[in-house]
Amino acid sequence: MRQAILHFKYKNVKVLSAPLAQLMEEYLLANPLPIDVLVPVPLHRRRLRQRGYNQSSLLARELGKLSSLPVAEGSLVRLRNTAPQTRIRSVEERQSNVAEAFFCRGQLLEGKCILLIDDVCTSGATLNSCAIALKAAGASSVWGLTVAREV
Repeated sequence: MRQAILHFKYKNVKVLSAPLAQLMEEYLLANPLPIDVLVPVPLHRRRLRQRGYNQSSLLARELGKLSSLPVAEGSLVRLRNTAPQTRIRSVEERQSNVAEAFFCRGQLLEGKCILLIDDVCTSGATLNSCAIALKAAGASSVWGLTVAREV
């Protein structure tokens, strides 16, 4: 799984988005959640330009096709070009790195039950920071789903 995610995220092997999203769909079928919309964790525009794609968006789109759930891209934005979380070891530093890094624009997600989509969760700091921004914008609930959990 580690190699698949590394190739998907850093080696431009975007075709892996479909089988990885299938794993996420299987999890949701076994563990149903009250979800209105999928929201991918956004990249900062500089990182998006460097990488050429947002792996979380690809996963969300594929999962949306499988689950018939809408995907809200562009509502949640990354305000700061934070250091990659993979370079930061301590939980406290990871939390500080992404604190107030996200903002939800518009009212599209107000009152919605949101499922945040990302590739990997290590400390949960990114998902938590996204959830704070979504709740501040009026989301009724925010859940997170990732392909893998690194411990």
